Amino acid sequence: MARKHYDCLKCVAYCCSYAHIPVEKTDLKRLAKHFDVSIDKAEKRFTKRGDKDTPRVLKHTEDEHFVSSCMFLDKETRNCTIYDARPKICRDFPTQARCGYYEFLKFEREVQDDPEWVATTN
Repeated sequence: MARKHYDCLKCVAYCCSYAHIPVEKTDLKRLAKHFDVSIDKAEKRFTKRGDKDTPRVLKHTEDEHFVSSCMFLDKETRNCTIYDARPKICRDFPTQARCGYYEFLKFEREVQDDPEWVATTN
């Protein structure tokens, strides 16, 4: 695997703001085990209907930086609260050695001369 050129811990979790974060059957099993609930209960509690290509997606909550973000994103730390149980798509992202979101954020922080700068929707 190529060396990673990004640090998720310095990002505001742009990828967690995707409207459709697909959840597969194996993801539901992992979530159910993590929360010690049935698969049906996990599906009802944590997912909603998606579309024909992604039948189930993670639910969202309001977010100060984005319109909404994954319900499992800690809004203070900007870290995943279910990291060990996160869906496959989250485990695989990004698929390259660089993350476009992180590159954008690094660039903007340099231009703004502010290591904490974050774009907001306000």
